[in-house]
Amino acid sequence: MIVLGISSYYHDSAAALVEDGTIVAAAQEERFTRKKHDAGFPANAVKWCFEGARVSASDIDYVAFYDKPFLKFERLLETYLAFSPRGFDSFRKAMPVWIGEKLFQKNLLLKELKAIDESLGTADKLLFSEHHFSHAASAFYPSPFEEAIVLTMDGVGEWATTSAGIGRGSELSIEKEIHFPHSLGLLYSAFTYYTGFKVNSGEYKVMGLAPYGEPKYAQKILDHLIDLKADGSFRLNLDYFDYCTGLTMTNARFDALFGGPVRKAEELLTQRHMDLAASIQAVTEAVVIRITRALAAETKIKKLCLAGGVALNCVANGILQRDGRFDEIWIQPAAGDAGGALGAALAACHHQKGMPRARFIGNDGMRGAYLGPAFAQSDIEGVLTAAGAKFTVLEEKDLLDATARAVADGKAVGWFQGRMEFGPRALGARSILGDPRSPVMQKMLNLKVKYRESFRPFAPSVLREDVAEWFELDADSPYMLMVAPVCKDRQRPMTEAERQLFGIDKLNVPRSDIPAVTHVDYSARIQTVHSDTNPRYHALISRFKAMTGCPVMVNTSFNVRGEPIVCTPEDAFRCFMGTEIEVLVVGNCYLRKEEQNPGLKRDYKDAFELD
Repeated sequence: MIVLGISSYYHDSAAALVEDGTIVAAAQEERFTRKKHDAGFPANAVKWCFEGARVSASDIDYVAFYDKPFLKFERLLETYLAFSPRGFDSFRKAMPVWIGEKLFQKNLLLKELKAIDESLGTADKLLFSEHHFSHAASAFYPSPFEEAIVLTMDGVGEWATTSAGIGRGSELSIEKEIHFPHSLGLLYSAFTYYTGFKVNSGEYKVMGLAPYGEPKYAQKILDHLIDLKADGSFRLNLDYFDYCTGLTMTNARFDALFGGPVRKAEELLTQRHMDLAASIQAVTEAVVIRITRALAAETKIKKLCLAGGVALNCVANGILQRDGRFDEIWIQPAAGDAGGALGAALAACHHQKGMPRARFIGNDGMRGAYLGPAFAQSDIEGVLTAAGAKFTVLEEKDLLDATARAVADGKAVGWFQGRMEFGPRALGARSILGDPRSPVMQKMLNLKVKYRESFRPFAPSVLREDVAEWFELDADSPYMLMVAPVCKDRQRPMTEAERQLFGIDKLNVPRSDIPAVTHVDYSARIQTVHSDTNPRYHALISRFKAMTGCPVMVNTSFNVRGEPIVCTPEDAFRCFMGTEIEVLVVGNCYLRKEEQNPGLKRDYKDAFELD
């Protein structure tokens, strides 16, 4: 049985293909359209899934959509009725769009599917999964666990904002839910909005900013915004929010509570904003810990699966790991709405059609999240030649030697290999690499390559076999979704003068033997690299270790701020020529910036809308 999963019409549209319970292809639409968080129907991703899996549209048994549009329309309608006459103007403006896009979304889906192939657009093939069940399915079915608690947390689906269930074998059931408008994801997004970042894309910036501040407002949040119970259940005080009926996340009462108006985009960040970020991060961690402790105590189950946008909060995930209530934790790498496409397909296979779970190749069913397009060496050479690139084709040993040497020499290296990652993280297939030992690498990559805010941290890729010697973690973290401290013997103590620094002034203080990936609180967002899922990347870091003694590399996504991660060799070459990346490695092709035609350089940093 072959099932096509689709998520679309909100943000991060995607398609995924599951064959007899095995995940064979998945990709986000943004990678093809080059529009970040593209919400449109994922026609390009669907067509690529067919191509990547070598199936035709007529081979598809079912198409599964990741939520139930009519239930979502019901929630929107009931919310406005509950709050009326507040928000009537926005209700009046939104109603024509809702009727077209929500109420009749089934017809819209069938139309889009027919446009790809007539055989896809038949009503008897179309299945729907509830939003949080899609998240739960994406978390449990690819996990390595036979039995697990499954926790999903995000902004909102149809009604649910948080759900807890149990997976056993091929069975998955949702046992508890918290419903809209009470939402941990929306609470976090309210602070994303208030601190001047974009909702649904800037939450990770708030998480990255938090260590520069102190949680001075955490108690105020608990006293006024969220009523948090001992078991982690909660209710929000809606007097301070405007997301139910208005066009903003927060209101004037929220401004008054926290002592000022919403920060404007690109406005200077102050210590107050950093303290606000630290505060909402602390509250989020407290909620997650209470929920998971209560579930662990109630069920006695020792395995935990996570999905939903809140599961991308890798700082909270690291605290969960260290809390010790679970023997193992597995997090869906595409935890946001893109992963809903995959979850819908898996739910159709196992929950709706009763198929047994597939046997895994590797540690889990995600194949390292390398589920997107790959390109043959001959195609890469043809594309680069047509683009006017100057390159050398190297044998594998020479390629690894040259790349490891470039990183050791302090160069920024674009690394484009194999199948593209599914989810928001670059995991060594579409990555920019650097030397973690360099005290200037973080600042250089942020300002000269990524063109983004200087406070943003970078992640380390570390050989799985060496992770415990460098970080306070001895577990798999293949998807860069766990934060842990750098080992004490690798840390550099701060001087008294350095300890007196505040906020962003802390950025330039080296904190460890690998300062480029050590955040201001001595933590790091860790990716463990495994030889079975990404042998070439593992071999590269091994070569770097042989040269330097360090089994760690800086790994950041291959893009600039506001740009989706590169998908094709053309994308990679454009980004290479539009930034100060000094070396590009695409397949076996090795490119040096100084050898390229200067006429091919382009103004790139303003090519994309800032996120």
